[in-house]
Amino acid sequence: MRARTALLLLLVPATLLLGIAVGPVPLAPKAVWHALGRADAPAGVIVREIRLPRTLLAFLVGGTLAITGAGLQAVVRNPLADPYLLGLSGGAGLGAVIAIALHLGGAWAVPLAAFVGALVAVALVYRLAVVAGRRLDARVLLLAGVVVGAFASAVMSAVISLAPAAELRNAMLWLLGGFSAASWHALAVFSGYAVLPTLVLLAQARSLDLLSLGEEPALHLGIDVERTKRIVYLAASLLTAASVATCGIIGFVGLAVPHAVRRLWSPLHGSVLPLAFLGGGVFLVLADAVARTAVRPLELPAGVVTALVGVPLFAVLLRRTLV
Repeated sequence: MRARTALLLLLVPATLLLGIAVGPVPLAPKAVWHALGRADAPAGVIVREIRLPRTLLAFLVGGTLAITGAGLQAVVRNPLADPYLLGLSGGAGLGAVIAIALHLGGAWAVPLAAFVGALVAVALVYRLAVVAGRRLDARVLLLAGVVVGAFASAVMSAVISLAPAAELRNAMLWLLGGFSAASWHALAVFSGYAVLPTLVLLAQARSLDLLSLGEEPALHLGIDVERTKRIVYLAASLLTAASVATCGIIGFVGLAVPHAVRRLWSPLHGSVLPLAFLGGGVFLVLADAVARTAVRPLELPAGVVTALVGVPLFAVLLRRTLV
């Protein structure tokens, strides 16, 4: 386990360096280091103003999506739980699109609208599950999340088609998830929204361990189950909204990474959450690197790459869950 942890810690700076080096104009590691050290280096503008904030943003978004998925999986006791599959990403995306269509500007408006959309999506998913009479049944929750996500996508498409706002012209690419608009400002805004809910989730590690055993055992062991669930849902909604408002809808990071961490390290959330953060960051930086280089000079949305990895894994997990 220590060797795997050391390898992951080494992968973090190596992946960040790779994320800065690749792109339409590949850069040698020596040129990257030179540009990081000197602003007047030949590649200084490319590295410092374009690729460095983009790579750091991808790492932070990937990390927060991964711990969000880990937290949701523990709360609903379902390895298929993920912000994308449970409808949070779709709800956040709908809220963000409506805010853009209504010309609500500023650094706070779009993320706030995305947060409201994510909360509404959570409420709808669980309302559907309650109506079905099986609130925490894995299949009911998954189907409810898919239904809410599909509905949100349909409404988003309608808004994009009808709204005259110039900002919505490239919204379809934004909804597929990507970092082409990354900047230091976007990184600062995302960090401002994400730091507190990330720390809140990390602080819930022991409670998540107990919730994984079931609600009744957790209650007998002294956990306020409903309060813990509300905290996790609120933090997950905030993190999902921040990521969607910053870089669009990126799915399956919260599904794939926590699953890998639990298999390779430990099911205890004191290890799962920080390792998932690092693993999610590495995964999304690599996905963005592939997106920038696979069809160069064109660029794929990073969400397409994560889906190509996540959908087969989802199929495997779904088969195991249903068997």
